[in-house]
Amino acid sequence: MKKTLLIASLLALTLAACGKKDEAPAVDTAASVTAPAPAAADAAASTAASAADAAASSAAAASTAASDAAAAATTATSAAADAAAPAASK
Repeated sequence: MKKTLLIASLLALTLAACGKKDEAPAVDTAASVTAPAPAAADAAASTAASAADAAASSAAAASTAASDAAAAATTATSAAADAAAPAASK
């Protein structure tokens, strides 16, 4: 009976000690969150500006490529018509 009582009390003491947690003091998150906000806004504006420049550059390249493709199609059509002309006259 004494051993059972001793084991039960040790078990209760162990479980009680495991339940205690030392929590760190809370950090003021409002100050830490608002401080990087201007830097993030500047970075976002910079990224948006560079993305707009890249989009404009891509649009210009696409326009040039479309013009080149149209010219190549016109040349190919003319060449095909020239090649077909002697065959049509036979």
